[in-house]
Amino acid sequence: MNMFRLSLPASSANIGPCFDSAGIALNRYLTLEVVEHDKWEFEHRSPLLPNFSNHEDHFIFQIAERIAKRHNRSMPMCKITVDSEIPLARGLGSSASAVMAGIELANQLCNLALTPKEKLQYGIEIEGHPDNVAAVVFGGFIITAKTMDEKKEYLQLPTLDIDVVVYIPNVELKTEAARKVLPDSFTREKATEASSISNLMIASLLTGDYKLAGKMMENDLFHEPYRADLISHYHDIKSKAKKYGAYGTVISGAGPTMISFIPKGEGHNIAKQMKIMFPNYQIESLEVDHNGIQVTRNNN
Repeated sequence: MNMFRLSLPASSANIGPCFDSAGIALNRYLTLEVVEHDKWEFEHRSPLLPNFSNHEDHFIFQIAERIAKRHNRSMPMCKITVDSEIPLARGLGSSASAVMAGIELANQLCNLALTPKEKLQYGIEIEGHPDNVAAVVFGGFIITAKTMDEKKEYLQLPTLDIDVVVYIPNVELKTEAARKVLPDSFTREKATEASSISNLMIASLLTGDYKLAGKMMENDLFHEPYRADLISHYHDIKSKAKKYGAYGTVISGAGPTMISFIPKGEGHNIAKQMKIMFPNYQIESLEVDHNGIQVTRNNN
């Protein structure tokens, strides 16, 4: 087996009203350097990664072994060096990137030749919802849906002419906690109103009407009204970003990170202004990743 490298992007989900159905890949990465070894070994090179005691406790190994066993295969022993730019439990898809890293690791080590659709299906089974994992697999802005016959459908939007700014606080918010504040059901009238806002947001993105898209993403009824109190400076970040020219600002995934969609070319300037207003946040202008999972082999 030759050495190879896996690169998996961060992601943001929901994007306002597209609850559990929209995801966008961002240019922060989880990377794995994989080389054949005489025993299993994981080495972490980022303070953002969680602790582990041995390889059998490692989340990525557990996912990889699960996929390998599903295909009645055994993985060869490897040394895997893991680095990450994706903070844990911040709403930037760290779990989805790790899940897909495990799936792709098994795919490469066991020569499974999984199709992107098969990788996505495995990712959904493990994560429970498709938005982040679809963005990691395919890159770009992905819309997903589960039909009545349990089939998963997806579509990648054309390249969006926007910049993105993220506001990352130094606190975690577990997805489970953020889901507990959501209602169990909606009335027909509320569901109709909420889904129409989502529909118009996607239509606005497709037609390049980013101002209307921003307005719609800030009028979500599915989750943001219930999670707003869990997010520090939620209203302040939205209002200040709008003042500096953002189309719209929403919770990234379940939070606590927030994300703004910005006119093209203005991302760095708005990030600079927002850093002055919120010095305790890590604020960055990011780009949309259009590649998804990348595998690089070193055959030397």
